[in-house]
Amino acid sequence: MTASATSPSPILAGKAAFVTGGSRGIGAAIVRRLARDGAAVAFSYAGSQAAALALTTEIEGAGGRALAVQADSADADALRAAIDRAAAQLGRLDILVNNAGVAVMGELDSFRLEDLDRTLDVNVRAVFVAVQAAARHMGQGGRIVNIGSTNAERMPWAGGAVYAMSKAAIVGLTRGLARDLGPRGITINNVQPGPVNTDMNPADGPMAAGMHGLMAIDRHAHPDEIAAMVAYLVGPEAGMVTGGSLLIDGGFAA
Repeated sequence: MTASATSPSPILAGKAAFVTGGSRGIGAAIVRRLARDGAAVAFSYAGSQAAALALTTEIEGAGGRALAVQADSADADALRAAIDRAAAQLGRLDILVNNAGVAVMGELDSFRLEDLDRTLDVNVRAVFVAVQAAARHMGQGGRIVNIGSTNAERMPWAGGAVYAMSKAAIVGLTRGLARDLGPRGITINNVQPGPVNTDMNPADGPMAAGMHGLMAIDRHAHPDEIAAMVAYLVGPEAGMVTGGSLLIDGGFAA
């Protein structure tokens, strides 16, 4: 008797995901990975419309489902509306990845309060707003991942205090929300990358050598490496991982 060969379903088949700041860099790598793993993926973008549309075309051309929604994460109403729209159009929401972020560096004496407020609005408040909105659409087995930074653990240069503070806040927020969401069967974790090769922080940029000198593995990560850790955390094998802050930084904070 000859057994019929069957292909296993993708690990995230039937799942629906929302990624903030998903049109470029790490966010785009996460969108691609979740789509490759079988999820229908909606993502927000603030200003990169051409990149967002190109990404949706790419995913749909490969047989996946993608939805790009314009929303500035600093605008709480727009972010809530984007998440609600995604849940309505995809029919459900199982996964949230809070990737959108800003990094403003500057000397203490000249650092503008407007830049501090913008950093907190996008890097901290928007994470809470998105979790609050997305959790209303999630049931048992929901997965939330925040993209933090190794700078929550180590900021070796002057001028990065506000950015480091914003990412350190996500460590505490993630731990606290794990207690709120655990009884509902939803996990939440914080991924903390080090230097990652994107257009905002290229591996051959002027600061790269200095960063590599602080690391055990002296190179930038590829965005796909960050996406792979996210893929594990939102998958079925990570059901007991919650409240964690997981470094993927080549030993930057070691």
